[in-house]
Amino acid sequence: MELIDIIRPENQVFCKTKLMTDIPLSYCPGCGHGTAHNIVMEVIDEMGIVEDTIGVAPVGCSVLAYDFMNIDITQAAHGRAPAVATAISRIWPEKYVFTYQGDGDLAAIGTGETIHACNRGENIVIVFVNNGIYGMTGGQMAPTTLPNMPSSTSPYGRDTTTMGFPLKMTELVANLPGVYFVSRQSVHTHKHARKAKKAIEKAFENTRLKKGLSFVEIVSNCNSGWKMTPIESNIWMEENMFPYFPLGDIKVDGILK
Repeated sequence: MELIDIIRPENQVFCKTKLMTDIPLSYCPGCGHGTAHNIVMEVIDEMGIVEDTIGVAPVGCSVLAYDFMNIDITQAAHGRAPAVATAISRIWPEKYVFTYQGDGDLAAIGTGETIHACNRGENIVIVFVNNGIYGMTGGQMAPTTLPNMPSSTSPYGRDTTTMGFPLKMTELVANLPGVYFVSRQSVHTHKHARKAKKAIEKAFENTRLKKGLSFVEIVSNCNSGWKMTPIESNIWMEENMFPYFPLGDIKVDGILK
């Protein structure tokens, strides 16, 4: 086979979506944010909805999304992305509106905005990246930090008797009637990334059908915050994060699984 046959369009199996900019990713090597970004942009590109999509990025590692996502995207104050997305969706109900948030943002300072947007059933998509720590600001304990898991503010591990238990936001919002679809996925292998992409496709399709709010959690690693290599952090995530935050669909078409 000649080289020209290999590079023919019909032989192409993958290409970079035009909705990811050429700016080099500034995330730590091994971080799941880059893959999650790419999946969301692939879905928007393949659905042909780029001109009708608006993203909202708050504070945290996710604030950098507007550097890498080649779409209309605005920034929200810390934790307020669901409120900003609500306003955009109500002003332009024909648009596809999504937030891209981390656990420190969505499940801490933004808990109220998250819960009430979900309870109202706003016709938006929430993409929630959960790495169990404040990754951008120094590795502090987050609402999702696991029991006994060390962080810069819990160096001896999270003591649930004084610090409470990790907050399972995904299970929490799944019980609200305004939430139509809830799924928890990961992106650390190609198999998991494909499942995450299907969940995000489902979420945006629900927006098209005006079904209400769709919530997709992506359990990710933070190898720098966890003080591990990327490979070690993925193994630790599988052994520790997944048992507490099990992967899979939790609510589909408004029905709890």
